[in-house]
Amino acid sequence: MAWVVLSTTVFAQQGRTISSLNFGWLFYAGNMPEGALPTLDDSGWRRINLPHDFQIEQPWVAPDPSERPDNTDVAANVKSRLSGRGFKEMGKAWYRYHLMPADSLKGRRLLLDFGGILYVGDVYLNGEHVGGTDYGYVGFEIDVTERMRFDQDNVIAVLADTREPNNSRWYTGGGLFRDVKLVATSKDLYFERHPLYIATRDNHFVNISGEITNRTGKAVRSCVKIYAPNGGIVCQDGTTINRHRMARTVEVPLCGEVTIADPQLWDTEHPNLYTAVVTLLREDGTVADVASARFGIRTIEIAPSFGLKLNGKKILLKGYANHHTLGALGAAAYPRAIEKQILQMKQFGVNHIRTSHNPYSREFIEICDENGILVVDELYDKWTRQHTGGRNPFEHLWQRDIPEWIKRDRNSPSVVFWSLGNELQQDPNQPFNDFGVTMYKLQKTLIQRYDSTRLVTVAMHPRYRNWETDSLPADLAMLTDIQSYNYRYMYFPGDGRRFPWMTFYQSEATVAGMGPNFFEMDLDKVIGCAYWGAIDYLGESQGWPAKGWGQGCFDISLEPKPKAYLMKSIFKPDEPVVHIGIIDKKGDQMWNGVQTGSDGMSDHWNRCEGSILSLFTFTNAEEVELRLNGRSLGRKQNIIADPKQRNQIRWDSIAYEPGRLEAVAYIGGKVACRHQIETTGEAKRLNAEADNDEWYADGIDLQHVRIVATDQKGRRVPTCSGQVIFSLEGNARIVGVINGDITSDELPVGDTHFLYNGTCTVILRATQTSGPVILTASSPGLKNVKLKLSTK
Repeated sequence: MAWVVLSTTVFAQQGRTISSLNFGWLFYAGNMPEGALPTLDDSGWRRINLPHDFQIEQPWVAPDPSERPDNTDVAANVKSRLSGRGFKEMGKAWYRYHLMPADSLKGRRLLLDFGGILYVGDVYLNGEHVGGTDYGYVGFEIDVTERMRFDQDNVIAVLADTREPNNSRWYTGGGLFRDVKLVATSKDLYFERHPLYIATRDNHFVNISGEITNRTGKAVRSCVKIYAPNGGIVCQDGTTINRHRMARTVEVPLCGEVTIADPQLWDTEHPNLYTAVVTLLREDGTVADVASARFGIRTIEIAPSFGLKLNGKKILLKGYANHHTLGALGAAAYPRAIEKQILQMKQFGVNHIRTSHNPYSREFIEICDENGILVVDELYDKWTRQHTGGRNPFEHLWQRDIPEWIKRDRNSPSVVFWSLGNELQQDPNQPFNDFGVTMYKLQKTLIQRYDSTRLVTVAMHPRYRNWETDSLPADLAMLTDIQSYNYRYMYFPGDGRRFPWMTFYQSEATVAGMGPNFFEMDLDKVIGCAYWGAIDYLGESQGWPAKGWGQGCFDISLEPKPKAYLMKSIFKPDEPVVHIGIIDKKGDQMWNGVQTGSDGMSDHWNRCEGSILSLFTFTNAEEVELRLNGRSLGRKQNIIADPKQRNQIRWDSIAYEPGRLEAVAYIGGKVACRHQIETTGEAKRLNAEADNDEWYADGIDLQHVRIVATDQKGRRVPTCSGQVIFSLEGNARIVGVINGDITSDELPVGDTHFLYNGTCTVILRATQTSGPVILTASSPGLKNVKLKLSTK
């Protein structure tokens, strides 16, 4: 079988073309020795589209008897060799793509561009090994100009490998989880990979350089156009690039320094993006290649006296650090799912994400650019073979990974500084046996070769040299540009007095300690903090039956938990917030020597008769009144002066009675906001809520549909847990189903799922044909719901 690949993006006549290879792959779960052979009969393989995570559909693997303590049932929080990796078995899988290149590509330079392969991968073309990756979070390209056969079928085969359980501490996913493209350029004059470097100065001046290869033997010209956020041209310039006698590939200025009059600055509330389009012209004026990149005009300043300033104004990083996965979709990097997550978190006051502990997709960074999110862009976990793919020594990786990572993201205004690693102190097997000092110096030097505008850090835990006795910072903490401590914010004041040049960032903060671990910092001087695992995720389970981390502010389906509103009250101090969170169980889980277990909370009023309850009202108002069925249970002050109690008002010995519990928040004696929860009736029907009004028929866009069980008055019934059955008609397919129960044994694939807290979500992927889509959701005993949608 063969498919003709047509050019889907053409920058200029005779210039660069980029064709998506995301559609029509053939997939085989497992390994076979002949998987790369072009003669292999793959007609029985499953047809899939990218992005794809082959692990997400694998069955859960419960701990076996040998992994359980004596007399312990499998349901009793047991860990296993797979608990870190999401209780999924490790393995390999093959992907094959049949390609017949279009005649228009003859005589062109041809590249296969991979956004990444998890966890490691090998690429074959017509049976020949042509490339691959030993650290699949970093993209790469392969020149196949001399290997591509025209007028006949070409077989691209990819073997993806998750490696062994101990090669990652979290759920990685597996396979072709990002885009694959075919890039075509001229052979004589072209831009190299991620060629443009755009540096701004003093919020007015722009310098653009680029990496080009010139085989014409003659001088060439560049033509630079800069487009404003509204699309108008604000600058047009260029220069002659003389032939270099000693090298064909050179990095050169592409124009003189550009002055932008009255620039539209990029910041968190006004993420204005300019676009530079650079055309390479041969001596005769014909177009050889075109490159473009978006950028923002902004300044970042970092210093001990104020932390971080954006465009001259103090700003706190208020954010979270999570792994790269996307709930039911696993590792598959769908742009719409990334955008949904970012927009939801921004509603709760988040302005910052740390990409722990690996580069996220390029689309993630671009969406942060578009939405004003400040990113700490991180490359690795620990600097060992075990934690960076497991196939080759770490010392063989970083020289290739760093240029790809930096050049890919350096033009993005959202990236405020680089992070090279995480918690190195916990593994003594770092290169050069000095807990990262020499390795940091080497890597930082290479970073600065490609980007001199940003500082570099490493996240520390513990922040000192050993767990027991050493009160001084680790030697590495004395070298990093920013002192990034996971959890140990209480050392900021002392370390700052001893070493006044230090600037502090709480690179991980516990949700369990939310409030104190924010307000106890000197907010005028620190850079900010990132709450670890603010969204529940697969992997790093603290014991079966939990399939992953369950201590977040949001569950794995993105439903907010009560603590999400504590976060909102902290991160959005100017927006009145109040929210009730009823304590269901005490959290006492420990992780890396830190209590991470949050109190299990819910925010409904369907309780057992006779219950005596304790609860919190999370608020940034001055005081809160609690009312039960209109009867006041008292008013309590928000104790602003006490960081341990600020924004968290506790109420004990609340006797349950059916009806309505209401929290009324006051500022200056006037009602500022309210939150109420009610006892609902029995569930009567299902409702459906779609989230994407601009659903495009591009083959990759998503529609998340939230299914809610409601009573006769339309209120969500949190105790409803029935199974929902989905049927779909039209130009879409189901790619994920999920609820917020991290302990569920259901897989996030298929056409059925149980409700949890009265909700579940089904995720639909558009096809490449526009038209109507009809989703029907039904559940025994409930009136079904039919949702009519369409793709554009």
